[in-house]
Amino acid sequence: MKDAEHWGWKKYPEGALILEGGNAAYYKTGGWRTDKPAWDEEKCTQCLICWISCPDSSIIVKDEKWDSFDYDHCKGCGICAKVCPADAISMHPEGGEE
Repeated sequence: MKDAEHWGWKKYPEGALILEGGNAAYYKTGGWRTDKPAWDEEKCTQCLICWISCPDSSIIVKDEKWDSFDYDHCKGCGICAKVCPADAISMHPEGGEE
């Protein structure tokens, strides 16, 4: 009889999981991106559509205004640039000039 059959699946710890809540903050996924967003303060109307649309919560808002990008978690998907009605966000190759 195999050990797994004798003891059952509960004997073995789950793999590749962090079981406590709030664990997404531990993983910096910004290294995946090939393009990086840049913000133009002069064009921005502070509508915050970018903040609403960002799937990674990588747009930081302070005092109800755009403050910065969380580049540790931004994956460079470009949704923020696509939805910005003022064209205040542009995408640039990672490591290139903004």
